[in-house]
Amino acid sequence: MEYDIRQLAPVRVVYLRYKGPFGPALGEFWQEVFTPWQKAMGLMNKVTYGVALDDPATTAAAECRYDACVEVSAEYPVREPARAAELAGGSYAVTSFHGTAAQIGAAWGAFFGQLQAEGKHPAGPCFERYAADYAMDPATGAFSAELCIPL
Repeated sequence: MEYDIRQLAPVRVVYLRYKGPFGPALGEFWQEVFTPWQKAMGLMNKVTYGVALDDPATTAAAECRYDACVEVSAEYPVREPARAAELAGGSYAVTSFHGTAAQIGAAWGAFFGQLQAEGKHPAGPCFERYAADYAMDPATGAFSAELCIPL
């Protein structure tokens, strides 16, 4: 797997939290909860992030937390049920992903495995970054994202 080491700037986001098993349920959360909320708040066509706060290999599936986030300005007024956070800037290993929701878990596993084999260890929560013009192919369910692991 090819990746780059990049310096990413800190980013202010607003997010909705999902709690439960990773996998297909995350896609449902994005489609049924986050995207309708994002549209209602006028936050479409902005960079979005999926932040995994727990490692599903060491955390019970029912306890795994994941924040679906959208990038906002410092002045953006946060309204419930959303919360604000800042994604940390710094050095990140970044690789491109193109595939389906069913394939992204294996991609994360391979990326983590490769970094660990190279002696690199995550220094905080990892995230998926989706372009402002993000689109999912309705025929295949395929989409593109960057997988980002802080070092």
